[in-house]
This record gives sequence, structure tokens and C-alpha cells, in this order.
Amino acid sequence: MDKPRPEKVAVVDEVRDRLESSDGAVLTEYRGLTVGELADLRRDLAAAGGDYKVYKNTLVRLAIAGGPQAEIHDLLTGPTAIAFVQGDVSAVAKALRDFARNNPNLVVKGGVVGSGVLSASDINVLADLPPRDTLLAQFAGALAAPLQQLAGLVQALPRNLAYGLSALIEQRQAGGETAEAPAEAPATDTPAPAETAETAGAPETAEVPESSGASETAGASEGAASPEAADGGPPPAEGTSADTEAPPSE
Repeated sequence: MDKPRPEKVAVVDEVRDRLESSDGAVLTEYRGLTVGELADLRRDLAAAGGDYKVYKNTLVRLAIAGGPQAEIHDLLTGPTAIAFVQGDVSAVAKALRDFARNNPNLVVKGGVVGSGVLSASDINVLADLPPRDTLLAQFAGALAAPLQQLAGLVQALPRNLAYGLSALIEQRQAGGETAEAPAEAPATDTPAPAETAETAGAPETAEVPESSGASETAGASEGAASPEAADGGPPPAEGTSADTEAPPSE
């Protein structure tokens, strides 16, 4: 085998280095495009972060041989140009799709992102995605929502803990006051036995009215009505008079 020319070796190394350093690459077939149309396409892709280069398929096959992009070997048919992407792959995919709508001669064959190979339909899906900045903003918003909820929970933990401790202290204080209540009850009811004793002794003090005039009058009447109590003898029989003189004895 003849030694390859330095020009070819340089192209192979360039393709290999660019595939490894790029964020992605999209392979297209440009058959039928004019020089002016290719210039317009390069300008549109440059605005989206792409660099459009035309290489011979044989040199590209040498560049990808044994590497992570070896699977794009089957896409290297016909006149092939590669759009190397630095940045947003979806922006370059969208620029290619929009250009192909007005220029059907441009055919998107597939691409590669990292070590993953993309089909033509995958490139169309990428073209439908929002711009990278929008995706990053949406992603940041999706991350911020749980973080805000987490921050709210973290702030609520000390507050809820303080509320819980306060409620526990109040509950224990209330329980202590309830437990002390029965001990105070006998002291509150202590006068009750004394009052009961006074009430029980009421009959003794009830004899005091005997010194009243009504009791003396009742005693005097009983003494006057009972001759037995006065003379010490039985009362006289009926029909006789206590003042009748007995017949003189003979």
C-alpha cells in the first residue's frame, strides 16, 4: 500500500479531532445545491452555532474507524457534508430543517451526539425542541419549585417544633394543676365536720328554752293540777268533798 499523502492524513486528523471536540454533528447530502445556496446554508448554520464542511467519504471513514462514532459509517454515502455543532444541537437541527423546506435538495441523513448516533427522525425531533436558553430556564424552574418547597419545609420545622414544645409545656402545666386539685379539696371542706358537730349538738342547746316563761308556766300548771304532787296522797273520791268533816268517832 502506498503511503498516504500528508494532505489526506491532515484531513483525517481534522475530522477526528472535530468529531471529538464538538457537541454534536449532523450529516447531510447536498447533491443539487448551487454554490450560492451552499453559501446561504453556511451562513444560517453559523448563526445557529454550526460549521458546515464537505469531506470525502473515504477520509471520514478513516477518521471514525475504531472510534465511538464508527456507527455513522452507513450514513457516508453520496456527496456528504458535516455540520459540526458548538453549543445547541437543536438550534443547528432547526436551521437545517428550515433550509430544507425551501431547498428540497438538502437531505438530512442523521447525526451523532457524543457516542450516540441519531437518525433523520431524531434530528427532526431535536429541531422541534425550544432553544437551549428556554430549556435551561424551564429546567431551572423545575428544579427551583422543589427547592422552594424544601426551603419552606426547613423553615417550618423549627416553627412547628416550637409550637409543639409550647403545647407540650402547656399540657403538662394543665395536668399538674389538675393533679393538685384533690389535695386542696380536704382543706376547702375542713370546716364541714365542725359545722356537722355543731348541728349534731343542736339538741343540747335546744334545752335552753326551759328557762323561758312558757316552760315555767307549763310546770306550774302541772304542779297545781296534781293534788298528789301537792299533799303526797291520793285524790278524793267522786261525790265527796275534801272539806266535808268526817263524823265524830264514839
